[in-house]
Amino acid sequence: MSRDSITLAMTGASGAQYGLRLLQSLIGAGEQVYLMVSSPAQVVLTMETALKVPSRPREMQAYFSELYNAQPEQLKVYGKEQWSSPVASGSGASRAMVVCPCTSAMLSAVANGASRSLMERAADVAIKEQRKLILVHRETPVSAIHLENMLKLARLGVLILPANPGFYQAPKTIDDLVDFVVARILDHLEIEHTLLPRWGDEPVG
Repeated sequence: MSRDSITLAMTGASGAQYGLRLLQSLIGAGEQVYLMVSSPAQVVLTMETALKVPSRPREMQAYFSELYNAQPEQLKVYGKEQWSSPVASGSGASRAMVVCPCTSAMLSAVANGASRSLMERAADVAIKEQRKLILVHRETPVSAIHLENMLKLARLGVLILPANPGFYQAPKTIDDLVDFVVARILDHLEIEHTLLPRWGDEPVG
């Protein structure tokens, strides 16, 4: 167990590639990662990617560890009711948590302290322990309900980072658009990367 870790939760919003690229980047940066993938997110993974991701946490852990060349014990995957995991308690909370992609349902659950699943509880812990929490909301348009939930969370210090790629870097591929969003997440996690040129800098590569 390490408090110097990043918790990543993937929910069932479209945009699985954002979460996968973030996971790859975190592992590549040498970060300890605690991963949770909801059942709807597993369905979206099969729809939006060619990956055959196992559903059981231990098998999923082995799959992603091999896919992204993780070091032994660098990646831990937890099930939705694995309440003994570090992320369920303030004493084991990571230094930061990212929900990527984040559904409006997850947004609502976090805003109202629902804590019905492990990932909802982990987000609740991040708020109460005043750790960094980033919600990468991926839905459009947004209703007044969504906006009110965002405002409530923003006032608590939660960072709302919509999956809204820019175009000033002249993207040529979908991967370029994915990297734009992931780069912004890494910036707020204070993790160095070369995914995106800074405004006014020469393009990377």
